[in-house]
Amino acid sequence: MVTAKAPPTPGGPGPLRDVPATARLPVAEAARRLEITRTFGRGTSVPSIADEIALAVATEIIEGRLSPGDDLNSVDLARSFHSSRTPVREALLVLEREGFVEITARRRPRVARLLLREVRELYNLRAELYSVVSRTVVQVATEADLETLRGHQRALEAAAADGDVDRYFWVNVQFRNTEADITRDATLRRVLDSLGLRALQLRHLSLAQPGRLEPSLHDHARLLKAYEDRDAELASALTQSLVRAGYAAIERSGWTGEEP
Repeated sequence: MVTAKAPPTPGGPGPLRDVPATARLPVAEAARRLEITRTFGRGTSVPSIADEIALAVATEIIEGRLSPGDDLNSVDLARSFHSSRTPVREALLVLEREGFVEITARRRPRVARLLLREVRELYNLRAELYSVVSRTVVQVATEADLETLRGHQRALEAAAADGDVDRYFWVNVQFRNTEADITRDATLRRVLDSLGLRALQLRHLSLAQPGRLEPSLHDHARLLKAYEDRDAELASALTQSLVRAGYAAIERSGWTGEEP
């Protein structure tokens, strides 16, 4: 059984207390907080204790420190966050709604499983959706939009050079989110967001496999060049290749989603 640890309180006392929490965090950590809380539908509002617990547990699952089938001890979580068990229950219900946690009668909550067949279906859908995203980016991206993507690419290069999988992953999330934002297509963005936290968990698992960062970095550089060259066909093909390479890495990892 593994217990998520409470993160440092972002809104604690001190001269920075009136500055938004994400403005005081390293880029990857800020991206993580924004992405998970946005998926929860919390926006940028001041997080409650339940939100912080949900964020911490979700992070442990996404980054692979909690595995499918692991028990979640509500007593230990409450102790870790110096809270009662009520916000822990609220947090676990949020995670259950997102498909991250299974809550059944007469047993501890546990990290939910996802069968390989379901993973394949999710990745096939992501490949098609991001093909639409890439074609639209080619059509509508401004020079300022492309410069934002170039900044993310430089951050990916730095993370890959350091061998920092977690940092690389969250910058990669920013890259993909920026692509979706560039489309200015609210419906497409909602559909992408509906894939939820499970997609983040799987994307991290994929990038954490040995030898994955360099090919991913190279393919993102080629994708950015296709955007700059306004080559919709190549951009679409590259983005689908990126997604499918991610699924292939999950297959190689031995993931089944079944009881060991």
